[in-house]
Amino acid sequence: MQSLLDLCRRIDAGDLTPQAALRMSHEAIAASDEDIRAFVHVDATARAGAVGPLRGIAVGVKDIIDTADMPTEMGSPIYAGWRPKADAPIVRALTRAGATPVGKTATTPFAYIDPAPTRNPRHPGHTPGGSSSGSAAAVAAGMTPLAIGTQTGGSVIRPASFCGVAAIKPSFRLLPTVGVKCFSWTLDTAGLFAATVPDLAYALAALTGRDDLRTASRPPAPRIGLVTQDFAGPPDPDGGEALESAIRSAERSGATVRALALPAVIASAFSAHGPLQDFEARQALAWEYETHRDLLPPLLQRLLDEASTIDALAYDEARRAARGARNALGDVFAEVDVLLTFSAPGAAPATLASTGDSRFNRLWTLLGVPCVNVPGLANGAGLPVGVQVIAAFGRDAKALAAASFLAEAIAAPL
Repeated sequence: MQSLLDLCRRIDAGDLTPQAALRMSHEAIAASDEDIRAFVHVDATARAGAVGPLRGIAVGVKDIIDTADMPTEMGSPIYAGWRPKADAPIVRALTRAGATPVGKTATTPFAYIDPAPTRNPRHPGHTPGGSSSGSAAAVAAGMTPLAIGTQTGGSVIRPASFCGVAAIKPSFRLLPTVGVKCFSWTLDTAGLFAATVPDLAYALAALTGRDDLRTASRPPAPRIGLVTQDFAGPPDPDGGEALESAIRSAERSGATVRALALPAVIASAFSAHGPLQDFEARQALAWEYETHRDLLPPLLQRLLDEASTIDALAYDEARRAARGARNALGDVFAEVDVLLTFSAPGAAPATLASTGDSRFNRLWTLLGVPCVNVPGLANGAGLPVGVQVIAAFGRDAKALAAASFLAEAIAAPL
């Protein structure tokens, strides 16, 4: 993988030009993407930015995010060749920081769960996850040091876990979603993929102008609350073993870890995600459903068909449940800095017909809190298995610092 921070240091030192750094990504895409299929469009004429903290950094942009100089096709034939008039604000933020969008990464159609053509760089027969499959795979395969994705259920954290990269789903609306194809306006959240947690922190700070997000070279030992999310069902053995390994590493490095039981109001909100998401998706995709239903993929067709049975009272109840859980979550962080839980049930399933299960991600998306996938762990077959660090709303810096600490602890020799 390409480390964003390593590239920036080499550029600052004069050992690498921004354009040469960009050329490295173009060469990697040309060498690998025929097999991985992370990109649906590549801009071979893209030039490096002259100034900014991310100059020379190539970025893959999920293909539900508007780009004025590249097509935005939503993973669907309905939008074949579609060229928006303007960049989405998040794309403008990238270019203002000096970064260069070099291509559009594959997405599942309209960011739902019908699989995209992307393959997992760690093992081509296993799913890369979804819906930000192309973005996760582009970073994992070393094609770009940074990529943008979105999460409505688990589509940043889960593919990061499956592909073995770092990723953050920030606090809700820390990154703008204007110009991003909407699936659920209450849940859709833009996020980042990079090789390491410090890479993520640097990029997020550059995009938002929040220097406090950058992680210290030696982050302090956090107080960690362990949450196993029993209400979401059991993990696979790989997932359970990865979490136990992460706990041992954290404790060896000086962190404290204590098991926490979430209040009932939070656990019960888990079931609110589905009706809230589906009710909004039926409205967000009303034009596509009513005028081009035959061009929608089968799983999305079925979701939108069934969503017609969700009435406004059920939707309002789901919103109330989410609000009550958000209010209660503050008390959970009274004695811990962050929570630690599964990023996914286990390693990437050995199939390309599924994007995997988001059940360990949905609650945290619903609550709008920052989540970081910490890479570095693997199962017996060598497939990546991530763990997830979660902080209180607006405490993205704390989530990144704790995730950086944990990543260093996992990498430390025994």
